[in-house]
Amino acid sequence: MQDRARVIRKAVIPAAGLGTRFLPAAKAVPKEMALILDRPAIQWIVEEALAAGVEEVIIVSCAGKPAIAEHFTPRPELLASLRQRGRREAVAALEHLDQISRHVRFVWQDEQRGLGHAVLCAADAIGDEPFLVLLGDALVRSEVPCARRLTEIAAETGGYSVVGLERVPSDRVGRYGIVGGKQLRDRLFQLSELVEKPAPGQAPSDLAIAGRYLLTPRVLEFLRRARPGHGGEIQLTDAIRALVTEEPVFGYVYEGKRYDIGDPLACFEAVLAFARADPAYRARLEAFGPAV
Repeated sequence: MQDRARVIRKAVIPAAGLGTRFLPAAKAVPKEMALILDRPAIQWIVEEALAAGVEEVIIVSCAGKPAIAEHFTPRPELLASLRQRGRREAVAALEHLDQISRHVRFVWQDEQRGLGHAVLCAADAIGDEPFLVLLGDALVRSEVPCARRLTEIAAETGGYSVVGLERVPSDRVGRYGIVGGKQLRDRLFQLSELVEKPAPGQAPSDLAIAGRYLLTPRVLEFLRRARPGHGGEIQLTDAIRALVTEEPVFGYVYEGKRYDIGDPLACFEAVLAFARADPAYRARLEAFGPAV
């Protein structure tokens, strides 16, 4: 079984959604560009993917979000100006961004037809190899980068797909894809059932699919054949459910906390959490007192 395990070289970040929960701000500023300390959320997510060892990050975007592509486009004239002014910290930040931008490419989703469709838009760039999917509105703070942890679990389980999971309250299961399966050890499950946004009382468990995936290329076959599912969209959950019938798929309750950047309050919580975790910001945050 170990000969299935392969190095994960590519990651997909779907980032073409409309961001309706963040309107009116998202009309001009994509939710993925929400500022989390000194960088937008999507840069944190790209850095998470690169920390997992990937060589290429494929961002699925749309024409209405030029700011994302502009962020990852080098501006040598700005860099030269900052160097001339002696702005060392700013120069270092932009040089770091330019370095990670070399690993980023874009593909385009002309119409929003669901997460499965967004992943399918990247199929030519993915090719015939396993790949990570990191949702562009899901920011995870953890000691070990979540994407890297999924690659480790995949290596342990023979190179098959691994879906990132979190436990959710029973009154919220209808908001997520929910899985069922056999527990193999602490945090690790072999999946047998996946349901997209189940009706009350029909959820197989309290384990929700939570913004991170490592998938074998076989899932693309099912996405190509998929018909619209919940909400009239092409659902990635439906393709993974079909995949389960032909090869093992695992679920891992990952460490750390996920923040839904598409929700304004959760985005604010992410800013506070990341600030508390950074010594440079923590002292300034503590100066505000117990209110924050």
